Amino acid sequence: MSLHPDERIDQLQAAGVKIIQSKEVFAFSLDAVLLADFAVVKKHSRVVDLAAGNGAVGLFVASRTDNQVTMIELQQRLADMAKRSVDLNHFTNVDVHQLDLKDTTTVVPKDSVDVVTCNPPYFKLDPGHVTNPNDHLALARHELTTTFQIVAQTASDLLKYQGKAFFVHRPDRLAELLQTLVEAKLAPKRIRFIHPKADREANMVLIEAVKAGKPDGIRIMPPIVVYDTQGQYTPEVARALYGNEADRG
Repeated sequence: MSLHPDERIDQLQAAGVKIIQSKEVFAFSLDAVLLADFAVVKKHSRVVDLAAGNGAVGLFVASRTDNQVTMIELQQRLADMAKRSVDLNHFTNVDVHQLDLKDTTTVVPKDSVDVVTCNPPYFKLDPGHVTNPNDHLALARHELTTTFQIVAQTASDLLKYQGKAFFVHRPDRLAELLQTLVEAKLAPKRIRFIHPKADREANMVLIEAVKAGKPDGIRIMPPIVVYDTQGQYTPEVARALYGNEADRG
């Protein structure tokens, strides 16, 4: 497996997955791990991961299904990293396409997918907003080439009736996110806030939405707290990262 000079191979122990990373280009963070853990992927689920980056979320859920997992990523370098990580893990049910996510239905038929996951760019490009000088990181973090409206509509187009979409995003945009999902015929059903510590405000939110779902019935799940008072991962987060002790032998 060839690596670029700035690349390394990391492992998500809970999923038993190795992934090619680069701090110069992109490295997955806890939001991807928690999104993959939050997503309900069943044995035969057809899955699409939008804005896949270096493939973290798609790779983390790939072993849960015997169906196809398709990853869509605009940036050539990141898509290449994802493809090499697929090969590294010998996944035969995962394909990667370098593509603008709004064009996903050119490679995946409409109304054919059970699960869509997406860890989209979090920040709007407001006038005067300073983006990261690293183009790879700027595209991953800021809505330079897509918007949540496009993400939501693409997910809706891909999903079967009653298919599910799973997102991780910023709580300060929650009202807009929920309205955008409803407009795309995706009914929000589960919301879970992520707090860095128990006494800190949430800095991430997980959202599950169902295509053509009933408009009522939103459930606010117990929060995820990342660190305890000693600065250690809480048991739930440790499990998402490292799996159960029994699984690790």
